[in-house]
Amino acid sequence: MRAYLAFTKKELTEYTRNFKLFLAIALFALLGIMNPLTAKFLPDLLGNFMPEGITILIAEPTNLDSWTQFFKNGTQIGLFIIVILLSGMMAKEYEKGTLINMVTKGLPRRTILFSKFTGALLLWTISYWLCFFITLGYTLYYFPEGTTENLALSVISLYLFGVLLIAVLLLGAVLFKNAYGPLLLSGAFLMVLFLWNLFPEASEWNPLMLASRNMDMLQGTLLLEQLWNSLLTAGLMIGSALFAAVKIFKKSGL
Repeated sequence: MRAYLAFTKKELTEYTRNFKLFLAIALFALLGIMNPLTAKFLPDLLGNFMPEGITILIAEPTNLDSWTQFFKNGTQIGLFIIVILLSGMMAKEYEKGTLINMVTKGLPRRTILFSKFTGALLLWTISYWLCFFITLGYTLYYFPEGTTENLALSVISLYLFGVLLIAVLLLGAVLFKNAYGPLLLSGAFLMVLFLWNLFPEASEWNPLMLASRNMDMLQGTLLLEQLWNSLLTAGLMIGSALFAAVKIFKKSGL
């Protein structure tokens, strides 16, 4: 446990030194600010930029528009940022050979991987929930009369999908030992999930639902009872990716 905590601390220190933590916090904080602002002022901006004589009828923005921006930016931008920042989580260690010294001094390989996963998970957790609470604060300010019933379910679902992507990235880092392999594996993984939806009978088991139907959850048309299969699949995939990464890392050269 002491070695695990020490190596995890090293990971967080590296994220600070290479500015990844600062960059993630800054970008996700910006997204958190932009979500409600876009929902609030986009209709006015569209009206001002339209040519004379042309009018567009746009409904009055509500808090749901703010959360629509949150989930849209979270999946299209937020997850992309995290994947890019974490794609090289083990590439430098392989390149510089620093893992050899750690392993020869008795540090278990599984401890290295779990510390890497924990560090990446903390980066995602801090960034994601910072974005959420900023969005929540501004949404309550601009749309105080709006109500949301299943907000916790929808935001936790997207968060868990991010954890799944991090596990896939770690597996890719072990398999390819560079920064490009994890990106390719993540892209292939997402492609498989999109193709999965082509089979309606199996789509309820697709973990992509956790990141694609958040507004349905928020509006009460998709309930927790209907997500159990997707949650189970996501949990099994996270565990399988970590298990495979540990097994492969134990047998691979450094």
